[in-house]
Amino acid sequence: MTDQHGELDAALERVIDAARAHLAAVRAAQGRIDDDAVWQAYVALNNASFAYDEQLLDAFGEVTPWDVESIDPDEADERFGGGEGVEATDPHPRVISVRQRRDYRVPSVAALIRAAEAARREGTPEEDETAPVEGVGEAVLELLQSGDGSLSALDVPELEPLDGVVMVSEVGTPVDLESFDDDDPVGPFQPAADDRLVGRLDEHPFLELDEEHDHAH
Repeated sequence: MTDQHGELDAALERVIDAARAHLAAVRAAQGRIDDDAVWQAYVALNNASFAYDEQLLDAFGEVTPWDVESIDPDEADERFGGGEGVEATDPHPRVISVRQRRDYRVPSVAALIRAAEAARREGTPEEDETAPVEGVGEAVLELLQSGDGSLSALDVPELEPLDGVVMVSEVGTPVDLESFDDDDPVGPFQPAADDRLVGRLDEHPFLELDEEHDHAH
């Protein structure tokens, strides 16, 4: 029984050490998502807790409040594509940049401004006065802001979509918006020297319709 008590004490110490290591990893990560050190420390704490629970059950028929299952450390390593001392094989950087442009024809400026003003009224409290929409550019921006911010917010009868392009690139660092002036039309979209273009998707919204028309003749 003495040896069993010693084994339990040792198992409990491993839980305590693992808990401290996990806390240290969490603090060092400072909120980073999917941090490898945090995950590895979590696995160690999980397995130490599981082992202690199993030994307590065997020795005294008692259990802890920890409802955990053992995690295979090898599978835990695969969770991040490689464990300690194992080089990750994924050649791609963590940051992917998607740049999109689509042009529009405005059949009726008045109709577009009316649609934007209606969207602005819906987003303005009743007790506040709604400012008029001045110009085509402000109208398009209002539709984007009142929608979900994506180009799908511009799928309205008042705008006729023309050709567009989407480019996907691998980049070393994410965009730092604070480093560009608000009226800078180029900087946030300018590729860096070490960016790598993965592919470009050209959009032709009326290509399919034109092809069907040609086949009909």
